[in-house]
Amino acid sequence: MSEPRDSAAVRLRMEGVRKAFGATVALAGVDLEVQAGEVHALIGENGAGKSTLMKILSGAYRADEGLMWLDGEPYQPKSPADGRRAGVAMIYQELSLARHLSVMENILLGVEPRTGPFINWKRMRSSTSEALGQIGRGDIAPEVQVSKLSVAEQQLVEIARSVAIGCRVLVFDEPTSSLTQADIRRLFDLIRRLKADGHAIVYISHVLEEVQEIADRFTVLRDGHSVGSGRPAEVKTSEIVTMMVGRDVEELYPRSQRPAGELALKITDLAGARLPLTATLELQRGEVLGIAGLVGAGRTELMRAVFGLDPVRDGEVKVGGFVGGASPTRRWSQGVGMVSEDRKNEGLARNLTVADNITMPSMRGMGPGWLVTPAGQDRASRPWIDRLRIRCLSPRQPVEALSGGNQQKVALARLLYADVDVLLLDEPTRGIDVGSKADIYQLIDELARGDEESNRPPRAVLMISSYLPELLGVCDRIAVMRRGVLGEARPVKELDERGIMLEATGAEQAT
Repeated sequence: MSEPRDSAAVRLRMEGVRKAFGATVALAGVDLEVQAGEVHALIGENGAGKSTLMKILSGAYRADEGLMWLDGEPYQPKSPADGRRAGVAMIYQELSLARHLSVMENILLGVEPRTGPFINWKRMRSSTSEALGQIGRGDIAPEVQVSKLSVAEQQLVEIARSVAIGCRVLVFDEPTSSLTQADIRRLFDLIRRLKADGHAIVYISHVLEEVQEIADRFTVLRDGHSVGSGRPAEVKTSEIVTMMVGRDVEELYPRSQRPAGELALKITDLAGARLPLTATLELQRGEVLGIAGLVGAGRTELMRAVFGLDPVRDGEVKVGGFVGGASPTRRWSQGVGMVSEDRKNEGLARNLTVADNITMPSMRGMGPGWLVTPAGQDRASRPWIDRLRIRCLSPRQPVEALSGGNQQKVALARLLYADVDVLLLDEPTRGIDVGSKADIYQLIDELARGDEESNRPPRAVLMISSYLPELLGVCDRIAVMRRGVLGEARPVKELDERGIMLEATGAEQAT
């Protein structure tokens, strides 16, 4: 294979990279080129090969075929430590910090300055302060324990650690999934500073609006192949989505004619044990009502109180003809289902199968008498697997083996199997790829619209999301929660992102 073209600006080049795990081909000859002083977005659905490609770059995996170069020199890391020494740094979605150690111990872990056999703590502090200063956060104390920092600050410690070792390529893997809007703005400012300093940055994200804002170029992976590239400013989001999913997605946020019907859920002056302080709203059939607000404002607590997961201190919840508090089991019987924001720990029984998770609300009719058979569960779950396009080997596959997007579809399939009338969705698309998001948006629209052919009336959907374009695109009305108090729900045509953020932060009242 020939050497890459002579270009001083090309920092990283990967050519013809292939990787298979048994009969499964994860990468089928992928090319990627990233220049110094460039933010290059790597995008694709879950399972497209992004993580495998980056693990090969970092040295965690060895490629079956293909070559890599750093600054024109052949690059073949044998381990992650080898990759770090060469200047390749990874900032994963799940941070890899020793939380019980200090900031400086984390930043210089494995490369501690020494005087003879002893660690030179003075130089440790000095080097740490220098690295933090380079990313504009010299205010973080080197001695503070990492566990005492916020998630955003812990992420900065990871970045400072990469800067301290002299990284040439910095990979961000879904870096904003746990950050507030303010933290995201600060992170983007830092990425622009790193870019100006000449770092080559690979940015992995499912949020295409982020890609449009921060990336200079992008590469799309699908089923282990490079299927497209370009400059975000020159390509429509819909075209990128089509590259990712391999099919036309005419509109990311579909909105059918869905006139509001009878009252499905009414909340009056509801107060939880801690949060919310007070919340009042009415949700009708045929309506998608969104709840916006900052992290910690009380949105999740409100939904948990309505579903019966958290105690109610005061107020009233009315579901159809039922009034008052209830347990989750009672809510299921009343036609209310919930998808938790904590998919890993609450939303799914991850050690059970896809069929187990879907059929969990009711096992009746799964076998002779009161018996439950795997064949009966499979028959009951297959229609929902097909309808939601859940990618699994079979209904017997453990749900923990699925991608995040397919796990989320399983959680939604449980609600459809239970035939609920009111769907409580807490961050239903967090951390999943755009193809799965498009499927979920389509499903929400279909549920709110109803189905005349099957004589299924419209459902009512109450949805929490921290992603404002999603709320504005999917919902009919939006209410903003601030410091435990839920504001009045207003039509989306009267709202925009700026106005919602002003209300969520209290700046609107100050103004």
